[in-house]
Amino acid sequence: MKSKYINVRSIKKEEIDNKIEEVGKEIKKGNLVLFPTETVYGIGANALSEEATKKIFAAKGRKADNPLIVHISNVDMIYDIVEKIGEVEKKLIDAFWPGPLTIIFKRKDKEIISDIVTAGLDTVGIRMPSNEIAKMLIEYSGVPIAAPSANVSGKPSGTNIDDIIDEFMGKVSYIIDDGFVDIGIESTVVKVVDDKVHILRPGKITAEQIKELIGSAIIDDNVLEKYTSKKIVSSPGMKYKHYAPNTKCILVYSKDKTKLIEKINEMSKEYNSSIVIGRTNNLNKYISKLKLDMGEDLNDIAKNIFTLLRKVDKYDSEIVFIEGVEREGMGLAITNRLLRACEYNYIEI
Repeated sequence: MKSKYINVRSIKKEEIDNKIEEVGKEIKKGNLVLFPTETVYGIGANALSEEATKKIFAAKGRKADNPLIVHISNVDMIYDIVEKIGEVEKKLIDAFWPGPLTIIFKRKDKEIISDIVTAGLDTVGIRMPSNEIAKMLIEYSGVPIAAPSANVSGKPSGTNIDDIIDEFMGKVSYIIDDGFVDIGIESTVVKVVDDKVHILRPGKITAEQIKELIGSAIIDDNVLEKYTSKKIVSSPGMKYKHYAPNTKCILVYSKDKTKLIEKINEMSKEYNSSIVIGRTNNLNKYISKLKLDMGEDLNDIAKNIFTLLRKVDKYDSEIVFIEGVEREGMGLAITNRLLRACEYNYIEI
């Protein structure tokens, strides 16, 4: 297959509709499309077609017990898919959709959304992206789109086309380039149980925001711990090694900046070559010759971290030390991704 490439930043606004309509027809026909969302790039297929969604798993090398998230462009689309929307879910939808929040619902019928999408569970994760190209694509395809992050499974998610185009060229019908995404990490995933919101995967929509809206938010144990159960997970990003480069990484965290820098410098001396990924204001204090700037505030770090994790494999380095961040707000989501990227090689001092 020859993938067609569309750079929506380089074509006239009035031409974008026609191009995305053309791509939408490919989704409807059962083909794969690589497209932007506000969180990360996704590799999408018709969520109502079992054969189409099977292609996602083949293209990514994704295990079948890892469910997909279904993307919609308007709330009306949800009623054909789920059994009901509770009062708490309605509050979440009104507050955070369209946006980077995935809600787990009980699905209505496996004849509509197949076991391939849900990994055999009776639940399905749904979100409404805010990215205009993503919403337009769903509208023109006329179907909900099942889409995980666009990356070979286990590798860092794609936040710009340059990082992932080689992985998917020839595997998808169209590649839509919308530049760097706005957020840089995948959506927050929640499930409502007995009117309580459980956060299965943290993201841009934070526990603090949900608590302010609902009154409480329960953070799943597996957000910061390795998943050890053999059960199928109800959210992507919980079970397997994710976001990881080939080079070994160690995540180091301390509330004391001086101790943090001293620890990383001490460990760096044990290796002939090392890389430090750190905050802007700390970088010049590290002794490692190769230092990569993750940014200073949490929003910048979220946007940069996957590209930096992809970059480290281009260097012949023995080890990567990554400066940890606070576990509040977006910091919880960043820590969640970095723990998995480092395969739980974690030091806190």
